[in-house]
Amino acid sequence: MTTTTTRDQYVAKLKGELDVWNADITRWQAKTREAKAELRERFKHELDVLAAQRELARYNLRLIEGASAGAWAELRQGADDAWDRMRLAAEAASTYFGEIPVTTTPKAKAKKA
Repeated sequence: MTTTTTRDQYVAKLKGELDVWNADITRWQAKTREAKAELRERFKHELDVLAAQRELARYNLRLIEGASAGAWAELRQGADDAWDRMRLAAEAASTYFGEIPVTTTPKAKAKKA
């Protein structure tokens, strides 16, 4: 992002990315509930890693939102770092969750009918 980006533009961009990650996490949580028992623990671990990174990203977003017009630029590097870590965690989880098949439960089959 260029240095001419305003705080409002920057915050809007971060919120948009956070919304995408939240939707991904919700989808992966559903996949975890449907997974075979032996996979649930691994899924839970991946989701715990994502949740920790997401909370750090949210914390940095709140700092920027509450910062003065002059101070927000100083906080931007920390937010960029947190967002980079969240992005990497989300990409890793996306790869992991995308590779694991989920069995369809009888309950889910009944809903489709």
